[in-house]
Amino acid sequence: MTTEHFEKLRKMYLRANVNTQIFDTTECEIELKKSTTSLMISEKYFHALGAIHGSVYFKLLDDAAFFAVNSIVEDVFVLTTSFNTNIVRPVSSGKITAIGEVRFVSKSLFIAESTLLNEDGKEIAFGTGHFAKSKVGLTKEIGYE
Repeated sequence: MTTEHFEKLRKMYLRANVNTQIFDTTECEIELKKSTTSLMISEKYFHALGAIHGSVYFKLLDDAAFFAVNSIVEDVFVLTTSFNTNIVRPVSSGKITAIGEVRFVSKSLFIAESTLLNEDGKEIAFGTGHFAKSKVGLTKEIGYE
């Protein structure tokens, strides 16, 4: 795996419509078997009780785990086949950071875990995902450049 691969994945992530049009995701770091994504909390992510919606927890946890896995797959895009999210505490302000790491690799299955931390370093959620290789090549047509 090369730093060029990690940088292409990072750019692909940051340019994705979901990150440019819906979420204000501005930080992503990828290295071998590990990925970190961050987001500044905004009221636009709140549910009725004034804290971020569970979908935001899921997105960051899944993104971090996903890119940890794709860091070791250089030919195709990987897919999330399942993801379990565990929310520990609510958060309504500051920066949150998800750290994903690959835990298991076989021929057809990848398992990664991720932890979501608030800006004080306290765990606010964690998750485990299963991932598989797709048939979609990593090309500039999907933003891998």
